[in-house]
Amino acid sequence: MQKPSEQLSPAQVLALYPAHAGTISSFLATRARTHAQRPALEVEHRKWSFAELEQASELLASVLGRHGLVRGDRLALVSVNSDLSVILFLAVARIGAIFIPLNPAATRADLQYLLGHSRARLIVVQPADLERVREVAQGLEPHAPTLSLAEWGLAAESSAAVLEQLLRQAGAHTQTTPAAGRAEDAAVVIYTSGTTGFPKGVVHTHRTYILAAEGFVARMYLQPAERLLTVMPFFHINALFYSFGGAIAAGGTLVTTPRFSASQFWQLAAQTGATEFNFLAAVSNILINRPRTEFNPAHRIRKLYGGPISERMDQVFREEFHVPDLIEGYGMTEIPGACCNPFLGPRKPGSIGLPAVHPNYPGEFSQLRVVDEEGRDVQAGQVGELVVRTPMLFKEYLDDPAQTTAAFRDGWFLTGDLARRDPDGYFYFVARKKDIIRRRGENIAGAELDRVISNHPEVLEAAAIGVPSELGEEEILVVVVPRAGGGLTPRDVMDWCREQLAPMKVPRFITFAEAMPHTPSHRVAKHLLKSDKSLIERAVDTAQLPKG
Repeated sequence: MQKPSEQLSPAQVLALYPAHAGTISSFLATRARTHAQRPALEVEHRKWSFAELEQASELLASVLGRHGLVRGDRLALVSVNSDLSVILFLAVARIGAIFIPLNPAATRADLQYLLGHSRARLIVVQPADLERVREVAQGLEPHAPTLSLAEWGLAAESSAAVLEQLLRQAGAHTQTTPAAGRAEDAAVVIYTSGTTGFPKGVVHTHRTYILAAEGFVARMYLQPAERLLTVMPFFHINALFYSFGGAIAAGGTLVTTPRFSASQFWQLAAQTGATEFNFLAAVSNILINRPRTEFNPAHRIRKLYGGPISERMDQVFREEFHVPDLIEGYGMTEIPGACCNPFLGPRKPGSIGLPAVHPNYPGEFSQLRVVDEEGRDVQAGQVGELVVRTPMLFKEYLDDPAQTTAAFRDGWFLTGDLARRDPDGYFYFVARKKDIIRRRGENIAGAELDRVISNHPEVLEAAAIGVPSELGEEEILVVVVPRAGGGLTPRDVMDWCREQLAPMKVPRFITFAEAMPHTPSHRVAKHLLKSDKSLIERAVDTAQLPKG
């Protein structure tokens, strides 16, 4: 593979394409005009060129128009990843409507809340969930029509067959829907995981989507021949904004699959020729702990983006999986790609990096500060709340002006995350403000304990929470999912913690579990752990263990 010095710079990559109008449809059109036959999307056995993707989105926009969808309307999608999910996103954007992807694994109660809150004008659902979603939708007011993806050729064996089906749906002589919408119009709503309450709908515009996509070219030094693999769902900002948006921006190819299979991951990577992959900690930990017999050395992945990157993950992916470039960064649904370690370096282990840059943005692109409770900057090395200001910032929380207002102070977005900055300007994530354990007058970051304990070679995943102490404040309980086939004991965990952590941070209680609850975005659902009273009942009290 070429060295970065032999590749196009991010600015040169974006300069390959004509200027767009700041809308998603014009963004795609510039790539289709330049590289019509270049592969843009691959899902299982179907491959789509940029020209086919644009044509299909135009035809599907006409179909949606016949169902009454107009600019400003909201369309909800309940589906696993598919090529038609991508085309639907592009078609909705072309109309100037708003795309709202939802988790098909959501419970009936969750779907009732999400569909009710979104006030979708139209609901599109994968065939397997059609009846369930229709039942939920019929109880909502106003009632939204529910359509199945099967009506648009989901079962077709080729992209050509899908285009033919869409053409019949649109009408053979129907004029395609002209692109509508403006750069500042709402384009997509991604719901947060709802770890502290009801999920919030995060509204992004055409402009913020494109800026995040183009920014990803700089973040990962993407090239036009890049093949970006995502196993994350499109209701997650990582897949929709970074992987798909980045693929469009670079003129590369998005490769995706309906579901993540850990046992087949390296085979998928090798078969598809993927060169770049985005991950979350849960995914990387699963791959690290899978049997090495599943690894396929013929894969071509050379770039990974995500976080946090533990020492063990860095070592395994570099030395065993032969992936040279691991880039750790930081972002939220509200602020996609706020900062990252620079691809060309220097990179600092454990850091979320420097403020994000954009190849063509005039002036400072992302600004980050660490502030105290009054909003005053703290000194380098001190911990405070991370606040952000960036052009990629979300527009608002859907139909929630009070929450939108509360999320800002003096024009800066309040992340709710604690961080510190070193003298070189690199930022370090410490913990969620609500993931702080108060023990004997000290603030202890649960995220630090999670990271340290998860680095144990026999631990698959770990999560620390605070539980009531008989002395007041809290004690530390850590939930541990041991690696299958190992002989891990609570004493092993305690000894590891004593070697790695200050005495104040060593957990009092240790509970082994077969699995951890996760949010739809694959983060540990600590709010569920805290509500599970059985964890303390089943815990080993390390204070009662004999000294060894």
